[in-house]
Amino acid sequence: MPLPELIEIVPPRSTIVAQITVPGSKSITNRALILAALSSGVTTLRGALWSEDTEAMVDALRVLGFQLAVEPDADESANRTMHVTGQGGVVPPGGTREHPLELFVGNAGTAARFLAAFVCLGSGFYRLSGVPRMHERPQAALFEALRTLGYRIDSATHRLPVIIEGGGRLPGQVTVSVGESSQFASALLLSAPVGGWEVVVDGGDEEELPYVEMTRRLVDAFPRTGGDFQIEPDASSGSYFWGAQELLRSTSGTDISVRHWPTSGWQIDQQSQPVLAWLASRNRPEISRHSDLGDSIMTAIVVAAVVAPDAVSFTDLGRLRLQECERVKALHDELRHCGADVVELPGDTLVVTPGHPLRGAVIETYKDHRMAMCFATLGLKVAGLKIQNPSCVKKTFPNFFQKLQAPPPYGLGVVIWECDPATAQRLRPLTNVDDLFAA
Repeated sequence: MPLPELIEIVPPRSTIVAQITVPGSKSITNRALILAALSSGVTTLRGALWSEDTEAMVDALRVLGFQLAVEPDADESANRTMHVTGQGGVVPPGGTREHPLELFVGNAGTAARFLAAFVCLGSGFYRLSGVPRMHERPQAALFEALRTLGYRIDSATHRLPVIIEGGGRLPGQVTVSVGESSQFASALLLSAPVGGWEVVVDGGDEEELPYVEMTRRLVDAFPRTGGDFQIEPDASSGSYFWGAQELLRSTSGTDISVRHWPTSGWQIDQQSQPVLAWLASRNRPEISRHSDLGDSIMTAIVVAAVVAPDAVSFTDLGRLRLQECERVKALHDELRHCGADVVELPGDTLVVTPGHPLRGAVIETYKDHRMAMCFATLGLKVAGLKIQNPSCVKKTFPNFFQKLQAPPPYGLGVVIWECDPATAQRLRPLTNVDDLFAA
């Protein structure tokens, strides 16, 4: 049975001592899949995330003709061990102009952008498409960069759906803007060694663009002739449990942590643990998505409404508007529904002023996995929070609610209720672990 349409999180009343494992990094998994496909020999990816976004990438590579075997991971149910047989930089041919090879990416931004550059290395025609929201998300800067290199990119809207004609290796220098997404640069960098592309990033100091830097370091570290590669845990996913620690810290003895926390420096959200601790323990007047946190800034915004000692400005949030939903507005509106003092200022800034009693509410997730997980985390402290469409967490963390419900030390032992979508009344507690998996 899938996750119900509406659930309620019940704040725990007792001490929690837990060490949580979280699935592998989505960002690293989808980058590693592209690099493994471009390598020669068999590459084994260990600790790879198995979620909606990474399944979209795996499915696309299989449609293209790559051999890719997937096995369960004994240590984490949302991970897989993947064996990818590379073709030495050769991308299998697509279809004809009239019947291009169809690649469906769902709402996976990484898959959409990385594959667009990747199939340029092939021959024939490829058509990339996704869900309606994916067709709204920006692609123009990437498409223009690929055209500059000499590839044919046909899109009436400068977004998906798009038809791409592979041109193989076309060496050259290209400048790409990352004003709307750093994934544009990452897409080019992943395929650049095979394509012969020299990529210049426009729109900021490269050292200040953490996801671009992650890509560069991953390209340098990745085995090119087969072998093993370990995917580290997803720091954005871990932020919800560090947030839980700060929300529940006042309960004597509570100690929640994330096992195998990454130390590589590849993921900007590796900083979520110290940033959330600072947020709760001292005056931190400003936190930036540009330099402090990536997607886990959403966790910090929600947690700040309870734990911050004073008002906090969350700045440089513009890219949140272009992701799975318009996240700045969504965070503002749903926190206001809970009674929080949140103000949106010009310049993509949210100011959260704590000290206002929060109340239960029915939270609209906008089919956005991070909205669901942020507000479920808030529900650990605020009674009566109900989450609509919780199954959207399947995008990156399909067993998230299982982690909340599982008894310590491997979960938080939280009670979760199924609610009536029409009346929001409780129906039954969800005690079967299978009912809490986002399929």
